[in-house]
Amino acid sequence: MILAIDIGNTNIVLGCFKDNEIILRERISTNHTATALEYAATIKTAFEMHNIDTKCVEGAIISSVVPAVTSTVKSAIEKFIGCEVLVIGPGIKTGLSIVIDNPSQLGSDLVVDAVAGLSEYKAPMIIIDMGTATTLSVINQKKEYIGGMIVPGVAVSHDALISRTSQLSKIAFEKPKKVIGSNTIDCIKSGLLYGNAGMLDGLIERINEDLGEKCTVVATGGIAGVITPLCKNEIILDEDLLLKGLMVIYNKNK
Repeated sequence: MILAIDIGNTNIVLGCFKDNEIILRERISTNHTATALEYAATIKTAFEMHNIDTKCVEGAIISSVVPAVTSTVKSAIEKFIGCEVLVIGPGIKTGLSIVIDNPSQLGSDLVVDAVAGLSEYKAPMIIIDMGTATTLSVINQKKEYIGGMIVPGVAVSHDALISRTSQLSKIAFEKPKKVIGSNTIDCIKSGLLYGNAGMLDGLIERINEDLGEKCTVVATGGIAGVITPLCKNEIILDEDLLLKGLMVIYNKNK
């Protein structure tokens, strides 16, 4: 079995593959102060809840946008699970052609998303990853990563709105009852959720115009399942996209 871990600014996604099939997927909070022992205990607890023995893990791979946490999680796996760990970065073979101004600036999560997208779907392609930030990655007909966009994530926008207003309260990220809200809570829900859906529709259309052809659109990330059904464009929801990409890269490097 192979352990795949995506370390994001807000959450860490754990995945376990057996014969290239996902048999475990869990999401935990990213804790900058947690020790290797604490992360190891959390990972082992997740395995126990799925009745999986960590002794069966023969390898692991990590994608991370939080360098301070990367080494801690890597240490946790090596010390307490006892397997070799690959970390997405220089020296790792991905097979992805990156043709942006400075390829080294491309986040490992976006690299992994693109690798997974190309292994599963048809180019040209737009990959939307909705996490702390909402990112759009664009892959052309030649299967080259040519650039993208970064905008504040839904939760970031929500927190900024609440922190700067005295009479607005937090909301649950769920589909509003209707587009036009008739109370404060529904107005915030509609504004955030339909607003982000409308933004995605607009960006997709502009990217299609810029490329001169219609793209396959794939979405992943924590809140993608709430936002994408509200969009007017056809969007494929693949919540395991990044985990799949990690497995593809692991197989390229083992």
